[in-house]
Amino acid sequence: MKSLILFLITCTAFICKAQQVYPLNTDFTTIPNYSYLKDINNELDQLVGNYKADFEGRQISLFITKQPKKFIHLGNRKFYQDILSIRYQITNSSGAILQDTQNMNFQSDQHEHTIYSTITRPTLNIISFIYGGTNCGVGWGDIYLKKLNSTQISWEYIPDSTIIDSSKCPPGTDTTIYLPETKDLIFTKQ
Repeated sequence: MKSLILFLITCTAFICKAQQVYPLNTDFTTIPNYSYLKDINNELDQLVGNYKADFEGRQISLFITKQPKKFIHLGNRKFYQDILSIRYQITNSSGAILQDTQNMNFQSDQHEHTIYSTITRPTLNIISFIYGGTNCGVGWGDIYLKKLNSTQISWEYIPDSTIIDSSKCPPGTDTTIYLPETKDLIFTKQ
């Protein structure tokens, strides 16, 4: 009998803490903590793939993947969200690699080199991303991708800061921002 009561209490507690699922574009400030913003309409899938563009003598390759149920912690808000993650490789005109994040192992508290989607605007075909910046966080800012058609996207990158905090950045660290700081750069799906 005690086992049955303990089982019922456990089940009740689990049901009460069941995760609530909301559509991806729900305002995260209006949902309970530990809720899940799910890509119910597959809005993110349209950008998944590998893309290339040339810019000022450099070739930029983007590798866009969908990451379901990423844990997000913003201030006192904690929730899960389906996101897009961008890894990239940038080479110069000779083919030498200037920067490559394809095989980086990002930690949950690491922001440098990370690019994650934050907001989708389906009526405009735009997805907003936050970029953690290059080494020492230099160049952190916003990236906007707009789907133009089934094989092309338009890129806009707006850095919020190019200031180096010398206390956090060892001497000799490469703080060059290799991502194209421009608007309307067209990437083609490979």
